[in-house]
Amino acid sequence: MQMNDRKGTLRLGTELSEDHVLKLVAGDVVYITGRLYTMRDQAHLKALQLLRSGKDLPFDLRGGVIYHCGPLIKGDRVVSAGPTTSMRMERSEAEIIARTGLRAIIGKGGMGHKTAEALVKNKAVYMEYPGGVGALAARASGRVSRVYWRELGDPEAVWEMPVKDFGPCFVTMDAHGCLMRAKQH
Repeated sequence: MQMNDRKGTLRLGTELSEDHVLKLVAGDVVYITGRLYTMRDQAHLKALQLLRSGKDLPFDLRGGVIYHCGPLIKGDRVVSAGPTTSMRMERSEAEIIARTGLRAIIGKGGMGHKTAEALVKNKAVYMEYPGGVGALAARASGRVSRVYWRELGDPEAVWEMPVKDFGPCFVTMDAHGCLMRAKQH
């Protein structure tokens, strides 16, 4: 983890330790370089089905980052990768965090109480990425490394995306139990 010039702006890799996560607080702005895995509803359910039956996932999320996203892919190039609403994954996210050692989730719109508790218990964070900027995310992504579970359909498949300076991501739920909510106007 490397601190940037502005207070509260960080640059992170995607092999996060507990110590990295504990340094993050709600309100921090994060740019990520490394590998993201996209995961939406069906990928969460398939992952849990495998993990509950004692099988391993074909990708390792330990210390990693998932992105609630169904990217638009042309060939092996990311065309657009805007976030999807994270609350749809609330029913399964806490168990995914606990079973995989996942350290960070990126999405849109926040998550619920079960996920917030799992973030504290398992030392992980939730970050929001602005909606409507899928082309910006695609520029940080470039090309896809691998795709898993394509039989779920392209939006629901797990896409392994190398990223460089992916952001801005805003820590809105940290491992200390702090939440950052949007201002009500």
